[in-house]
Amino acid sequence: MIINADLHIHSCFSRATSRNMVIDNIAPQARLKGLQLVGTGDALHPGWRKIIAESTEYEGDGIYGRDECSFVITAEVEDSRRVHHLLILPSLEAAEEIAGRMPSASTTDGRPRVRMNGAQILELVHEYDGMAGPSHAFTPWTSMYKSYDSYMDCYGARPDFLELGLSADTDMADKIAELADIPFLTNSDAHSPWPHRLGREFNQFEMEDVSFTSLRRAIGKCRIRANYGLDPRLGKYHMTACTRCYRIYSPEEALEMDMRCPCGGKIKKGVDYRIYELSTWDEPHHPPHRPPYVHLMPLAEIIGMKYDKGVTTKFVQGIWEKLVGEFGTEIRVLLDAPLEDIAALDTGVAVAVEAFRNGSLIVIPGGGGKYGEIRFPAETLDAYFR
Repeated sequence: MIINADLHIHSCFSRATSRNMVIDNIAPQARLKGLQLVGTGDALHPGWRKIIAESTEYEGDGIYGRDECSFVITAEVEDSRRVHHLLILPSLEAAEEIAGRMPSASTTDGRPRVRMNGAQILELVHEYDGMAGPSHAFTPWTSMYKSYDSYMDCYGARPDFLELGLSADTDMADKIAELADIPFLTNSDAHSPWPHRLGREFNQFEMEDVSFTSLRRAIGKCRIRANYGLDPRLGKYHMTACTRCYRIYSPEEALEMDMRCPCGGKIKKGVDYRIYELSTWDEPHHPPHRPPYVHLMPLAEIIGMKYDKGVTTKFVQGIWEKLVGEFGTEIRVLLDAPLEDIAALDTGVAVAVEAFRNGSLIVIPGGGGKYGEIRFPAETLDAYFR
C-alpha cells in the first residue's frame, strides 16, 4: 500500500507554535491534506504525551489513530552542540523512558535541549528499536552540517535517515558522496495544523500496512516511492545572502568580501554555500535506490498567488474548500485532478496549477532570512486574461 506521511511536526508545547497544534485539529486537517500517517512531534514532553494518550486510540504496533489519521510517535531534540535530531519511536512508553534517560537542559519546551551528543542520542534511541537522524540537515543554524563535516563526526555511525529540510532537495544532497546510502526524508516541520503548513513536505512510502514495523522497514530498505517538497529556492536560507538588504552572493563572492555586505550587513552562509563546501561532485550522482523528488507548493499559496490574496483570507479558503471538497484531498488537487475539471470550478486556479505542474513558474530565490518568491511567467498570465 502507498502511504503519504509527514513525520516531523510540533505541538502546542513548542516555542513559536500555534495553540491550535493539538490532535483534535491535526487529524482532520491531515485527512484533508491527503496524509495517512503523521508524526506526533514533541513526544518527550509529558504534557503532550498525555494529550496524545487521551486524544487517540492505540491501534497496535506503534500506531495511534484519530479521525482516519494514523500517528506515529516522534520527537525532535537539540543536542549539546545545538544540532537538531528527529526521533521516530515505537511507542509512547518508549518516549517516556527515553525522556527520563536524557539529561535535559530544558524541560519546558516541546523540543528539549539535552546534554548529550549525536552519538549518545542515536545509541539511546536504538536501545528502544527507534530510528534517529539529523533534522533539516543543511540549514545554517541548528543542523548537523552546520556543526560537522560528516555524519560520522556527529553520530560515530550511520544514522537511520537524513531529513533534507525546506532549503534543500535530492539534487543538492546527492552531490555529497557519503550520503549515497542514506535514505532521505522530507517533512514539513509544521508549527500550525493548516494545510499550507502541515504536509507542505511529505514522503510517499510503500508499506505492507500502517505500523511502526512497516515504517521502519520502508525507511531502512529505501522503500520510499517519492519525496515531495517545496522548491528549495523558496527557503529563506537557500542562497548565501545579506541579512540586511538580502542581496544574494555566490560562495566565491562571499568569501572574497569576508562575509560583509557593502550595506553594512552580514552575509549569511546559505544551504547552497554549505553544499558547495561539502560536495564531492558538481552535479548530483543519484544512487539506484533514490526516489524522485517532486517540487510541490501548498494549494492555498497557489490560489493566493494567483489572486494576490493572503492564504488565510476567506476568499482563498473558500476556493480551497471548494476544490478539496470536489476532489477529496489537497494532494489530489495538486497532482492528479484533471485540469479541465479544476477549470470547471475555477479557471484561474487551473491555469496556476498547470504552470505549477509543468515547472514554468518563475522562482526568485530566498536567502539571508528572506523567503523566496514565485511569479507567473507572462504567457501564463496572458492565458488567464484571454
